[in-house]
Amino acid sequence: MKDILNDLYQHKRLTQSQAKEVLINIASEKYNDAHLASFMTVFMMRPITVEELSGFRNALKELAIKVDFSDYNTIDIVGTGGDGKDTFNISTLTSFIVAGTGQKVAKHGNYSVSSKSGSSDMLESFGYEFTNDENTLKEHLEKANICFLHAPKFHPAMKAVGPTRKALKLKTFFNILGPLVNPSSPQNQLLGTFNVEVARLYNYILQEENTNYGIVHALDGYDEISLTSGFKLFTKNGEQLINPEDFGQKRIEQSEIFGGNSVADAAKIFKDILEGNGTDSQNSVVLTNAAFALQIVDSNKNFETAFEEAKDSLFGLKAKQTLKKLITN
Repeated sequence: MKDILNDLYQHKRLTQSQAKEVLINIASEKYNDAHLASFMTVFMMRPITVEELSGFRNALKELAIKVDFSDYNTIDIVGTGGDGKDTFNISTLTSFIVAGTGQKVAKHGNYSVSSKSGSSDMLESFGYEFTNDENTLKEHLEKANICFLHAPKFHPAMKAVGPTRKALKLKTFFNILGPLVNPSSPQNQLLGTFNVEVARLYNYILQEENTNYGIVHALDGYDEISLTSGFKLFTKNGEQLINPEDFGQKRIEQSEIFGGNSVADAAKIFKDILEGNGTDSQNSVVLTNAAFALQIVDSNKNFETAFEEAKDSLFGLKAKQTLKKLITN
């Protein structure tokens, strides 16, 4: 690791094969905490390259405990995190709303590193027990239309760097990697990124693969469709700039999607929204993200139809029942 760090400090880049080798060694716990922290810090100081990201991703996917959901046509809805916005759990709530429409969701997630509450923090607070058992996860998909893949259960490297990431309390390249390494390889993905450069990296990598995807980045920095500004959307059909007004939504203030100061605060907001007691702004954000997710699965579906399906899931309390079925399995 010393030689690699010396090269990186001299502004050299890793090749794809070097990046892959480093991640495999991280998973094998061959490096000490100081070297790990130094290595992660490099990529906070300069952009990660496509070669480096591809190498890291290839290592994680090769080492992952894999599960086969190919019979279910699943979607994952996940952001990089690390946007520093402290929103409520938009992508996780969106996942339950989408599952409430009948669409199968294979949600990949982790504990929060840089915000108050990540998807794993939220589900754990509701009593969900993480598992990597394929049969159990398939049962969840069958009964609740959703299963949750807690990243450290599937990725040895993420488990190995967990304490260092937690100590740093900063976004690292592992935030960037997370959405790209769902161990079930879902056929559909709605991914959010904390900056537009990462969105373009994702697009470069994913356009070579046989999946349906949308990558979003809000122009004011959110890793989801926030309705606080316009957002970039990347798909295999190209790059678009979309404003809330383009699909009949009002712009909202950033304060209206604040997630609170603790996991308990975030959990209360989560439950309020699922019970149909969210504010208009909270509801609009999750319903909009759900509508775009449903359009990724079915490109022939227009926004209005998808939005109405999402509303029926939320206000018909189908999303709430989905959560109940998942945590009582």
